Amino acid sequence: MRVHLCAMGRLRAGPERTLLDDYLNRFDRTGRGLGLGPVTEHEVADRKGGGMASEAEGLRRAIPKGAKICVMDERGKVMTSPKFATLLGDWRDQGCSDVAFVIGGADGIAPDLRAQADFKLSFGQMVWPHMLVRVMLAEQLYRAASILAGGPYHRV
Repeated sequence: MRVHLCAMGRLRAGPERTLLDDYLNRFDRTGRGLGLGPVTEHEVADRKGGGMASEAEGLRRAIPKGAKICVMDERGKVMTSPKFATLLGDWRDQGCSDVAFVIGGADGIAPDLRAQADFKLSFGQMVWPHMLVRVMLAEQLYRAASILAGGPYHRV
């Protein structure tokens, strides 16, 4: 199952980029034998003044046709790491070939794109910087692959 990170804005060189690359590489290595990955990043240009509707159009273009859509949204489901791993494994086992994790801009995801989602995932009720959410999601993808591979999740 190919994984797509569809996100607003460009993540430039710096600590977040370094962490993101590290976790995505770990996920690709761990997930390969499990039928998970590779991960492809789709960075959507952040055009000022377009608003959420414009962002949603850009994000829609980044989502591969037929992909399961999982939006990162504060109103989404909060999960434990083992339950997230189970969810990924279930999607894979059900024959899902692509899953797109969608991360909106500073104002979130437009309601019509959110309504289109197959799943809404939340990292809690706190607001997180959208660039940091990429790193957190990448870490959880790696952790999920480690759990599915039989590793002790608290040690990854």
